[in-house]
Amino acid sequence: MSRDHQRPILQPSFTFDWIIGSDEPEAARRLAQETSWALLDRVRSVADPDVVERVVGLASGTGLDDIAELWAGESAHSLAGALWRLYLLRRVVDSDPEGSADLFRRGAAAASTIDPVVAGAAEPVTPGSIAELCDTILRGVFTGDLGGALDRAASYCRIMSLGAADLADARDLHDDAHAAELTTRSLRYSTFASDLHAGARRWRDGTLS
Repeated sequence: MSRDHQRPILQPSFTFDWIIGSDEPEAARRLAQETSWALLDRVRSVADPDVVERVVGLASGTGLDDIAELWAGESAHSLAGALWRLYLLRRVVDSDPEGSADLFRRGAAAASTIDPVVAGAAEPVTPGSIAELCDTILRGVFTGDLGGALDRAASYCRIMSLGAADLADARDLHDDAHAAELTTRSLRYSTFASDLHAGARRWRDGTLS
């Protein structure tokens, strides 16, 4: 089941900090479910590239505040929670494009799995190609296979987790505070990877709420 809804305060995206509880969690949960499924169904049924781009662009604009209000407290077992995670990943890139590209490069170099292939960032990896990768994943939600998009996002998160851990190791001898921050970020990316993979599985077996 979904966690109790939380009314988030938007802060720098890399913190992943969304707090302040709602007095009506059940009503909030129902609203989150209804709006997320309505958005998905509407965009898929219209099949208009301009509509898709506007929906994808919510991650970079003030529309994300409205999405956070509705979806940020929902679990990965829900469509709302899965979509929120994808939008948040895109906002992280907006908040630190150079750092995001660096983490991806480090993580891809350290990976011993096919995650870099599944994620599919264009070479050379630049802030622009990472932003485009996140946009492509979001487009896939509304124009392709949702399970595939979530799995691709999970691979992206595993790479970013490895990258953050690698950079934390490099910073450890020089800046303990930054190293600790990066270690926390690595764990959060790893958690997101598990959440998104679980969301893909639930989509395929029909249990995504």
